[in-house]
Amino acid sequence: MAMAVWNASNFTKQSGLQSETLQGGDKNAKHAYGTIKYKTEIMKILVIGGTGLIGRQLVNKLSKAGHNVKAGSPSTGVDILTGKGLAEALKDTEVVIDVSNSPTPDDEVAIHFFRKAGENLAAAEKAAGVKHHLILSIVGTDVAPYIGYLQAKKEQEDTIKQSGIPFTIVRATQFHEHITTLVGFGTKDNEVHISTLDYQPIAAEDVVAYLAKAAVEAPLNNTVEIAGPDRAPMPEFVKTYLKAKADNKTVVANDENRYFVHTIPKAALVPAGSFIAGNLRFEDWANN
Repeated sequence: MAMAVWNASNFTKQSGLQSETLQGGDKNAKHAYGTIKYKTEIMKILVIGGTGLIGRQLVNKLSKAGHNVKAGSPSTGVDILTGKGLAEALKDTEVVIDVSNSPTPDDEVAIHFFRKAGENLAAAEKAAGVKHHLILSIVGTDVAPYIGYLQAKKEQEDTIKQSGIPFTIVRATQFHEHITTLVGFGTKDNEVHISTLDYQPIAAEDVVAYLAKAAVEAPLNNTVEIAGPDRAPMPEFVKTYLKAKADNKTVVANDENRYFVHTIPKAALVPAGSFIAGNLRFEDWANN
C-alpha cells in the first residue's frame, strides 16, 4: 500500500496501490442553499462536542487559522439533546462540525443520543441557514448495524443526509489513542488477549487536520473515509505499543473476530475501498 503525504493543504486518496491528490471538491458547487463558494476569509464555525479529544484540538486549530470558532457543549451552554442554547450559538454560523459522542456506548443510550441530537441539530441549522454540516463518523458504520452504537451513528448520518443541509460525512478508523482501552480490556494477568481483526488506526491530530481542511471547503454531499498509513492485524499494533512503553506483557492472538464484546467481520474496522491516509504512523506515535 502506497504511503500517503499528509499536511495542512494536501491529502492523499488511496485505492489499492494507487494514490492521488484529493483537493476537496468543487469550489463553486451548487447545493440546497444555492451556490457555495470556496472560502478563504474568516468563517463562523460551531464545533459540537468542542470540549472533547477531537473537539478541543479542532477549536484550537481553526481559531489559530483566524476563524471565529465556538465550542458547543453543555459546559458552554449548548445542549444538543434538549436544544438549549442552539439557536443562539447558530446565529450567523456558516459551518457546523459535529464531533459529539454519546455519554456511554450502551446501545439504547447511544441510539437515543444520536437520534435526538441529530433531529435537534438539523432543525436548528435549517432555521439558521447553516451552509455546511460536517459529521465525524466511524469506518464500518454500515458493516455491523446489529451493534447499537453503529446503528446510532448510521442514523446520525442519515438524518443530515435527508435534512437538505449541505454536508460532508467523514468516517475515520479507530484512533491511535484508543490502543490503551484495547490493552486494558484484553489484559488478564500478564497477558493481553486480542483478536486478529484487520486494524488501521489514525492519529487524532490527523483527524483534526482533515476536518479543519474540510470545514473551509465546499460540502462534498458525500461520505469520505480516512485512516492511518499502516494496516496490519490488531495484535501487531498492541505489540508495538507495549514495546514502546517497555511493558513486558505477552500478546495472545486469537481468531474470534471479536471487538470488545461484539463479533464483527474481520475487515469491519478498515476501509473497504478508497480512503484518505493520514501521515503519523502508529509506531512513531507510540514512541512519542
